[in-house]
Amino acid sequence: MNRRNRIVLACVYWSFVLYIFVPLILMIMMGFKNSKFIGFPIRSWTLDWYVRIFSDTEILYTFGFSMFIAISSTLISVIIGTWIAVLLEGRKFWGWSIIFSLMILPALVPGIISAIAFRIYARWLGIEPGMGAIIWSHAVHNVPFVTLVVMARLSTLPKSQIEAARDLGADPLMAFIRITLPYLVPAILGASVFCLLLSFDDFVRSFFLGGYEATLPVLIFAMLRSGMSPEINAIATVALVLTAAIGVWAERFTRRTNRGELS
Repeated sequence: MNRRNRIVLACVYWSFVLYIFVPLILMIMMGFKNSKFIGFPIRSWTLDWYVRIFSDTEILYTFGFSMFIAISSTLISVIIGTWIAVLLEGRKFWGWSIIFSLMILPALVPGIISAIAFRIYARWLGIEPGMGAIIWSHAVHNVPFVTLVVMARLSTLPKSQIEAARDLGADPLMAFIRITLPYLVPAILGASVFCLLLSFDDFVRSFFLGGYEATLPVLIFAMLRSGMSPEINAIATVALVLTAAIGVWAERFTRRTNRGELS
């Protein structure tokens, strides 16, 4: 690659970086503005908006409520998605393509259509709007992502390890627990973080299936009805820092796991 091509690629790369990060930086800056209105210039800076949200019990409760929903739906989707991945990967049987298509379908349906369908189905099943309905809808939506990630990891598992465990007397369950499951930990962790962030950020399904207790995206939407304010930017900044911290931790944990496998 010559010097000119490297310069062009570098310009494209940094343009993309600026396109992604400049809006986030502006959003964070607005959370420190000593005014009720969004816009430049920022004549004075303050931490009052952050003090307000950390002293607001409703906002703190909404953070915890959203995180509980995200964790619960992630656990359910990881268990079901891993089970489906183990069932489908490396096996061919009648109806394989049908099962795979049905598994991937929730990820392909547009969010608004999925939310309406979940709302109708929940009413038909007698499930009341609220936390349970939201967890159920988020878990169903996240299962395909877990399954695809785990299947990709399973496809690289050396079959000789399973065969060696079976030759040493391990039954299928013990071979899965001692060989397959530890090998799948990085993929399960990555899928879990992805599903956790998807659930935490989900607005449409939470809006249609929520009851009187709002999740964080629904609360922000309700606050936006009265206009933008630095308080909304402060809430978004806290959520951004929280999700970034989870992502960085997951990435570091995955690296350590992979280095342990190589050694």
